[in-house]
Amino acid sequence: MDERVVTNKELQEDTFEKSIRPDSIDEYIGQSEIKENLIVFIKAAKLREEPLDHVLLYGPPGLGKTTLAYIIANELGTNIKTASGPAIEKTGDLAAILSTLEPGDVLFIDEIHRIPRYIEEVLYSAMEDFTLDIIVGSESSSRSIKIDLPPFTLVGATTRTGDLTSPLRDRFGIIAKLNYYTVDELAQIAKRTSRVLNTPIEDDAAVELAKRSRGTPRITNRLFKRVRDYALVMGNGVIDKEITTMALGKLIFYV
Repeated sequence: MDERVVTNKELQEDTFEKSIRPDSIDEYIGQSEIKENLIVFIKAAKLREEPLDHVLLYGPPGLGKTTLAYIIANELGTNIKTASGPAIEKTGDLAAILSTLEPGDVLFIDEIHRIPRYIEEVLYSAMEDFTLDIIVGSESSSRSIKIDLPPFTLVGATTRTGDLTSPLRDRFGIIAKLNYYTVDELAQIAKRTSRVLNTPIEDDAAVELAKRSRGTPRITNRLFKRVRDYALVMGNGVIDKEITTMALGKLIFYV
């Protein structure tokens, strides 16, 4: 059982992230090579009427791995089920997740490098053959049973690809590294967020936000949210460069 304590602030941040998350690959800004490849792979899978090969997304936190997982499911026209590596503590946890999948579904496992090794071995047959081999009963009367699974696509995300075992990594047909974003890409993200949240931002203010974001969209959106407050309370609601510079100066310890 995942006993992680979730605070109200974390819930608000999660809701904010979901509210500005793009739904399609055309709306996703940046990572152009990954997008181009995914478009081809997804179209080919749909033409063959087969599930998309399993996908491994890796790179520093905040670059959009979770967003890409949701977009993959949307582009495939299927549902997505989510899990976290640290929360899968027993074979039964994995079996419970896999048993809820429908044909073609996407299973997204964040922090996949933190799955225990003995559970990882159970995952191999699920990924390769769409079967689940589990042992039930006590030591004296244990037996192995095989459960057939519907074809599905596993999307794994990790910030530490070096911690993945070779057998697990080799079972992903598509492996993509997300890189840090350029200032121009982050400025585009800031302007897209402004449209979604109906909060105008001037071009030079978007660039200023982007410069302070350390190449990371999550930081851009976090800063946007705070600068928006200053624009509303101390300005006219429009995020301009003056209010942005002032707000970012006050947020130096926040970020």
